[in-house]
Amino acid sequence: MSSVQASFIAPKNLRRALLAFACAVGAAGGAQAQSAMPQWKGEGAVRYVCGGIGSDESNAMRAAMKEHPLALLFARSDGAYLADVQVDIKGADGAPSLALRANGPVCLVDLPAGRYTVEAAMSGGNVKSQAVTVGGGSKTASFRF
Repeated sequence: MSSVQASFIAPKNLRRALLAFACAVGAAGGAQAQSAMPQWKGEGAVRYVCGGIGSDESNAMRAAMKEHPLALLFARSDGAYLADVQVDIKGADGAPSLALRANGPVCLVDLPAGRYTVEAAMSGGNVKSQAVTVGGGSKTASFRF
């Protein structure tokens, strides 16, 4: 092979190598974001994950919010994030119910489509409640105490 032919082949191989590298970096970034997520609890149509403590976990949780039917956010009235919130989700018309303790300011909840009442309680008796309809996209319910 002449040096002229090699100069035409090298850029093609370089493009392939760069494309492969870019794909590998993108896949590693996605795996890294996924690994920053806490462990899911529950199974089937009713499951949840709560977290958002630390920047990696917080970024991963917020990035995943649009991929789940219901996201819950907990904060004080001054905007500081809260954890250790008791959450009860009660379904209407026999829809599944769920009780959990939010160990972080963000919870992602997978539930079947339907109408629910979400009740969030802080220690000391401060309770907030919201009606939400799940289905047709993601819904975010924010609770400020």
